[in-house]
Amino acid sequence: MARRRPGSSATEFRCLACGSDRTELGPDRRFYICDGCADRVVEFFAECLVHVKGEFAGRPFILEPWQERDIVRPLFGWKVQIGARRDPATDARKYRTCYVEIPKKNGKSSISAGIGLYLLTADGEQGAEIYSAASDRDQAAIVFDVAKQMRAASPELRKRLKPYARALVRMETASNYRVLSADAPTKHGFNAHGILFDELHAQQNRDLWDVLTTSTASRRQPITFITTTAGYDRHSICREVHEYALKVREGIIEDPSFLPVIYAADEEDPWDDRATWAKANPGLGVSLKLDYLEQQAAKARESLAYQNTFRRLHLNQWTEQAERAIDMDAWDACASAVDQEALRGRRCFAGLDLANTSDVAALVLVFPSIEDGEPIKVLPRFWIPGANIERRVRKDRVPYDVWRQQGLIEATEGNIIDYDVIRKRIREDGERYEIVEIALDRWNAAQLSTQLAGDGFTMVAFGQGFSSMAAPTKEFLTLLAAQGLAHGGHPVLRWMASNFAVKQDAAGNLKPDKASSSEKIDGIVALIMGLARAIVQPDFVSVYETRGVLLL
Repeated sequence: MARRRPGSSATEFRCLACGSDRTELGPDRRFYICDGCADRVVEFFAECLVHVKGEFAGRPFILEPWQERDIVRPLFGWKVQIGARRDPATDARKYRTCYVEIPKKNGKSSISAGIGLYLLTADGEQGAEIYSAASDRDQAAIVFDVAKQMRAASPELRKRLKPYARALVRMETASNYRVLSADAPTKHGFNAHGILFDELHAQQNRDLWDVLTTSTASRRQPITFITTTAGYDRHSICREVHEYALKVREGIIEDPSFLPVIYAADEEDPWDDRATWAKANPGLGVSLKLDYLEQQAAKARESLAYQNTFRRLHLNQWTEQAERAIDMDAWDACASAVDQEALRGRRCFAGLDLANTSDVAALVLVFPSIEDGEPIKVLPRFWIPGANIERRVRKDRVPYDVWRQQGLIEATEGNIIDYDVIRKRIREDGERYEIVEIALDRWNAAQLSTQLAGDGFTMVAFGQGFSSMAAPTKEFLTLLAAQGLAHGGHPVLRWMASNFAVKQDAAGNLKPDKASSSEKIDGIVALIMGLARAIVQPDFVSVYETRGVLLL
């Protein structure tokens, strides 16, 4: 018998899924919300699951208000009413996809694991197939491992689920929960009831996404539950789903099966304001501590590039894959004079970026500090083919001709850089300074490297990937912020600093990005390579370990 809830104009009726009469029709009467079904999931979390990590480990998993209000109740409470003749086959869940975009440290792995366990054990689905998926198997295993630990800590789940290395199995219903690798071609033929897609922003292409989401077609009420932080690749599958979620949320696209849940700061919000942090992080003060964010914000104030990382990981703002990394005010603050004669006999480490033989080559000598408070000093050298200077001045609108006249860049004869000239200059520098090592790209100029080694220099092959470049790039940017570097205001090096862009990986590591830089950055790359060899020395002491960071 239909009745009305006090204060409501919607007709109420009994839910066929759970028998509850605490239901209410939606505005267009195609859907209804059942408090009883939503309560069942909320109670499952509280009565069958416990937290397994951090300070809450061992405590019942009581959903935070935002988790219950924004995710669990709408996802499991809203149902579809199809036709006049209602039966359980038609009263399925309204939402088939839930996209949760949220900053790090807000407990997304835990709620994802809990939803996976509910779908496996309490959703009434025979032969349920639940999958944890991500860009690689290790990432996918993060959510699964949380679920496995929850099972081990729950007497109810221990009785129902048998654990394996990468699977949980419920024999009574022939259901299983497994971890998937990112090898999409092998995923055809699955019949997923639940997909837990973690960190979609790290997915390299759409293959795994397409294979898994289409595998739910024959299920009555499957759930694809996506949890991710914002990304930086605006051509990725994550960006595509992000844009779709925004349009659904704003009513531009009507898709009643898609639940968008996005927590993020707006572009105009000040990134270092506590109110902005609270806006973007619903778990602030619970799973995410304020002092942690304050520490990360302090790092972001030191480095322009790390501000992008902070905004993406902790404010959930989409950033570009390559961002200009150097604050030129900070660069100019490091323009104190470098006396070449005063450096005579000093130890230094060199970075040599030969780039293209028809382009610009750079050598930068990096002189570590020898006393407290002294900045690291750098001396740059540059070479360019002499035959094409005038053409390049007109084409690139860069004053190579002026720099050559001022002795700031050396032009070698011909259309390509003469490496013999570079070798001669390095030998001259080797007589003035103690060049401990010369780092250069392992893929360039094997002959010059062999010749310099024959001249008595220690040559170090240096890769250009994140593993080699991340640590010295971070050190370089931090030194700039701390005024721990002295470059003498060299105009060519300053021009390259103004062009300098970095590439960022999913973990927030940075490295120089020549492809996305507005112009040449060879001198900065050479500087970072030289710095990389200096910082691995046992006697290296960073300036901000003795003097501290100067806030500009």
